[in-house]
Amino acid sequence: MIMKFSWLILILSVAWISNLNYVESAKILGIFPTTAKSHYIIGSSLMKALAKKGHEVTVVSPFPQSKPLKNYRDITTTIVWEAVKPFSSNMLEFAQKGMLDTIKSTYGFGHAVVNGTLNDPAVVELIASKEHFDLIVLEIFMNDAMLGFVHHFNVPCIGVSTFGASKWTNDLVGNIAPPSYVPNPFLGFTDHMTFAQRLMNTVMSGVEILVENVMDKPVQTEFYQQAFPDPKPSLDELKKTAVSAVLLNNHFSISYPRPYVTGMIEVGGMHVNRVASPLPESIQSIMDNATDGVIYFSMGSNIKSKDLPPAKRDAFLKVFAKLKQTVLWKWEDDNLPNKPSNVIVQSWWPQDDVLAHPNVKLFITHGGLLSTTESLYHGVPVIGIPVFGDQHLNMANAERGGYGLSVAYQEISEDRLDEAINSILGNEKFRNSAQAISTRYRDQPQSPLDLAVYWVEYIIRHKGAQHIRMASVDLSFVQYHNIDVFLVIFGVPLLIVLVLKRLLCKRKQEFYKSANDRKKRN
Repeated sequence: MIMKFSWLILILSVAWISNLNYVESAKILGIFPTTAKSHYIIGSSLMKALAKKGHEVTVVSPFPQSKPLKNYRDITTTIVWEAVKPFSSNMLEFAQKGMLDTIKSTYGFGHAVVNGTLNDPAVVELIASKEHFDLIVLEIFMNDAMLGFVHHFNVPCIGVSTFGASKWTNDLVGNIAPPSYVPNPFLGFTDHMTFAQRLMNTVMSGVEILVENVMDKPVQTEFYQQAFPDPKPSLDELKKTAVSAVLLNNHFSISYPRPYVTGMIEVGGMHVNRVASPLPESIQSIMDNATDGVIYFSMGSNIKSKDLPPAKRDAFLKVFAKLKQTVLWKWEDDNLPNKPSNVIVQSWWPQDDVLAHPNVKLFITHGGLLSTTESLYHGVPVIGIPVFGDQHLNMANAERGGYGLSVAYQEISEDRLDEAINSILGNEKFRNSAQAISTRYRDQPQSPLDLAVYWVEYIIRHKGAQHIRMASVDLSFVQYHNIDVFLVIFGVPLLIVLVLKRLLCKRKQEFYKSANDRKKRN
């Protein structure tokens, strides 16, 4: 009898402990407005995992599912494609722009995405509806106006950053980013900077503040006020309270360690398949029969190889023609003039699963975070051709980490490519470094996707988890940096000294005047 009672207590205890992390089916609104497919891949990985766990998810994005999924509803935006055309017709043009033009174009793209999304009939209908949600999962990418969804539906929000921490995410949760060793994501610096780099990094932090207040805030505020029926509180106030936590597509093992507040969670690579999916038979056959290995070449979902100028395109073809490896090239056109026999082109390749094949020797990439993360998970060295955004930073990390080389877009030539490709293929140190990083990257207590799902459910369970909110978001710039305190500490003693000095001078003058008066009387 005692034995049976003990077993009953044990079973009930296990059930109670398990129930601590249990969340009933929740209604979750995911908003991933960016027309960059790579951004959507991150968000959809999380939303699909939540739907698989039984949550009812609704996803606003320009990318509907090709086949219906259980518990997964698409709200597909279409106007946004026309809105971003002036900025996305040829992304390689970003490589030719100066910093000021790049900043203008980047924010112009962000504004087009926000405006196009908020004015889409499907989104207007959603805002006008009386739907209830338990949580909003919002991509954080130049879209402050979309925090209006959080106020409008009066629910907690968890942010998703597709390329790690930035000023956009830091401001929402009070995260710190000392410019002395945390490189700006749009500069190609590592966390070990020279004085000149620290100077530029610090200046860039100031430029971001200026750009935000002059170029971005007025536009986002206007979008917010126009799109939502009751735009209160102000957007500035909403930014301080709307977001409970941010999921970062980054991990210290493949980049660098940096300080994070509780509400910043690294889930880098949550889109990567932990078990590779079977390749299509035609691709599997090509890769299995590539006895000298495979080079995979893709410039990502935004940049198109077909937009390469003829001289740069031919430089690649001439180098590839001299190689014994099979080259798989993501080429978005039906025709590739002068294509060597060892080059196979397709408009799309299952990149993650291709990189998982043991015959892949090298990945030539634009240096986007999704691509570099996938290459490191599978232990494949890279050659990066960064064009814009965080690609320069990712390739700086690759060179410092010893698993890749960077080739500037302006420097693409037959000789430069030949040198870089043969350096990687001819020196095992690059592959060894990539595989060593792969080993430490995989060494995690739980998968990034499971961690992301846990935090989404945590925010739901604890009704927004206000207990992890940083007090720093309530402080002004002066208060946050203790400028008022330092003014008192140093200013009051200085003021006392100045007053005493003034009194002493006055007393001295009175003394001399009195002495002179006595002399005159004598």
